[in-house]
Amino acid sequence: MKKLQSILISLLLIAINNIVLAQAENKVENRDKAAIETLFRIIEKQVVSAAEAMPADKYSFAPAAGEFKGVRIFAEQIKHLAATNHILAAAALGEDPPADAGDEKGPDTIHTKEEIVSYLKGSFDHLHQAIDKLDEKNPRVKSSPISPFQGDSATRLGLIVEALLHTYDHYGQMVEYLRMNGVIPPASRN
Repeated sequence: MKKLQSILISLLLIAINNIVLAQAENKVENRDKAAIETLFRIIEKQVVSAAEAMPADKYSFAPAAGEFKGVRIFAEQIKHLAATNHILAAAALGEDPPADAGDEKGPDTIHTKEEIVSYLKGSFDHLHQAIDKLDEKNPRVKSSPISPFQGDSATRLGLIVEALLHTYDHYGQMVEYLRMNGVIPPASRN
């Protein structure tokens, strides 16, 4: 009887240990997912507030001197960023890219500041949907033609991180455009 109790207690301890380990792994995964979500919320707030801070009549601004010649206007910067967010989010979710994303230029049908900011916000919503689908398996997903992750190297996490890096790159450009127009970026204000 004692031997049977010892075996049962041992099995119970092994089962509890496995449950605890599984929960610990989920907590790590949840922390990683939460960290990525936090980073996106930070950059989303910075990008959206910068887009909202630029006066509507300056959405057609582009620096033209020196090495800036031929760069996108402010509105095109935002539409490009939002279109890329949508394309990468769609790939991370295993969806086809949105038809209106064009070749990373965004919809030709949106022109006003309000329409562009709304499209930008929608692109972040799409990315948050992709982040919600992160799990410990991090499956391979359909690659995006705009991503360096091609074939079986494309994973949901890789595409989401790519979107994060791309967003920070364009935020830096937006800040330059704002400052060239005498606008202090909201993230720099006290």
